[in-house]
Amino acid sequence: MEHESEDERWIWLSFAPEHRLILAAYAGAMTQDAADEIVKQTCMRIDEENLPLFVTDGRKYYKQALLDKYSYIAKFPRTGRRGRPRKTMQMPAPKLKYAQVVKEREGGAIVNIEKRIIFGTFDDINDTNISTSHIERENLTLRQDNNRLTRKTLGYSKTDEWLQYHATLQMTEHNFVRTHDSLKKPYKKQIKGKVWRKYKNQTPMMSAGITDHIWTLKELLTFPYHKNINT
Repeated sequence: MEHESEDERWIWLSFAPEHRLILAAYAGAMTQDAADEIVKQTCMRIDEENLPLFVTDGRKYYKQALLDKYSYIAKFPRTGRRGRPRKTMQMPAPKLKYAQVVKEREGGAIVNIEKRIIFGTFDDINDTNISTSHIERENLTLRQDNNRLTRKTLGYSKTDEWLQYHATLQMTEHNFVRTHDSLKKPYKKQIKGKVWRKYKNQTPMMSAGITDHIWTLKELLTFPYHKNINT
């Protein structure tokens, strides 16, 4: 059962775990409109011809948001029998793959984890990929780094506008400036005739092939935002 209030604010995140890349961060209530917005922002930044597997928790909003984005209206021919014809139905696009990780809690402890395939089949979805562990860890990191997300303190955000500003800044710093150990790229370097195995630090943007170096915070804050970073 969901107990969230529309007066509460959440940071909705979409995350590409293979690159540790935050695709979108949206500050909003736990509502269908907010789910629609995070899906909209995410779909602007992915290859819609080759959709990834979408994985979320068990909240109901994501299913409808994805269905509204990737669906078609199925029309059924008349059967010639008496009675009303079968109504049209909203159907998921064949390329849409979506699964949920539903956790059951008792007394604050997790007692059961269920993986559900909502759109797609076991034939085209690897069970090991149905996981939310990476984004859950990222949520903890963001909460530790952002005082506006700390409950019951003077630092929490009092307006949606400034919470969104901070979430956007934190997302951008995470993607361009911060390196991640899991993204280290191995290479070989010859020193005095010996070949040594070295590792190059990478940011999520470097891992995704969008940038070629680790940005400094000064570079990030002074970059002409109206320019394409690849030009």
